[in-house]
Amino acid sequence: MAHTPVNHPARPIYRAIGGLIGLYLVVFGLLGFFASSGGPFFGQGDTQALGQGTNLGFSLFSIVIGAIVLAGTAIGRNLDVLINQWSAYLIMVVSLAGLAFLRTEANIFNFSVSTVVVLMLLSLMLLMAGMYGKVGSDDEHEAWQKARLVL
Repeated sequence: MAHTPVNHPARPIYRAIGGLIGLYLVVFGLLGFFASSGGPFFGQGDTQALGQGTNLGFSLFSIVIGAIVLAGTAIGRNLDVLINQWSAYLIMVVSLAGLAFLRTEANIFNFSVSTVVVLMLLSLMLLMAGMYGKVGSDDEHEAWQKARLVL
């Protein structure tokens, strides 16, 4: 994509942001796992971790997504860009679905409003990290600069 920056000067910061988001998801998932262990997998109750509603299913979902983001950050080589973008889209869809089903029996992840807000913020930051973390050759950077000036 010509409009995606290549070799952005702040790309190490964006990569660190992606790693911190992955770490947050893993920590939240582990705390939620211990808080909701023994309960139903998709139980709806008052179980919370870090002030957000959760259950065993959502805790495991958070651990898996966070571990994938952390692995992508550790590997780098533009794999982190791809993982950050697709994880952000997935988290966005899950949070919007959670908002749509918040006060219904279809709230399988036991979301609360705070969970939806935090997930949406995390997904937007992860998407930003994915958009600005791309690394490329000098020729790709020059082509991006020329395309940017045309737009």
